[in-house]
Amino acid sequence: MMPSLFAATPRAMPGLAFGRMRLELTRKTDLALRALRALAASPGRLAGPVLAEAVGTTVPFIAQVMSPMVRAGLVTSRPGPNGGYTLASGAEEASVLQVIEAVEGPIDPHRCVLAGGPCGEDVCAVHDAWQVARAALEAALASARALD
Repeated sequence: MMPSLFAATPRAMPGLAFGRMRLELTRKTDLALRALRALAASPGRLAGPVLAEAVGTTVPFIAQVMSPMVRAGLVTSRPGPNGGYTLASGAEEASVLQVIEAVEGPIDPHRCVLAGGPCGEDVCAVHDAWQVARAALEAALASARALD
């Protein structure tokens, strides 16, 4: 099993978030990254059941994982008995951030890490430090290739 990219969210701050993306990524994101790697290693189209087995999940859940990946243009799908999934053209260069945003949703850089809402005039005690950390994390994820 591939290790999680991030440690668990601290218990003392249950609302800790990276915009709409949590610091603890969901299983869907983990499976999406695994699926991209499986598709990249495959010489052709992978049927849903084959892909599900390759990444260690169920057929219904792989469909839920792949749907946002298809919408984001990272994967193509073909329905039917000869259908399945293939890596979309150009997806070889996709970043980890692109996969995270495809599955988890876009990052909201104006969301308060403590209050969970928009940053206002009266910012929280960690605002400045969090903005620097958020930018560094986003840059690191954007520079990491999903297939590496």
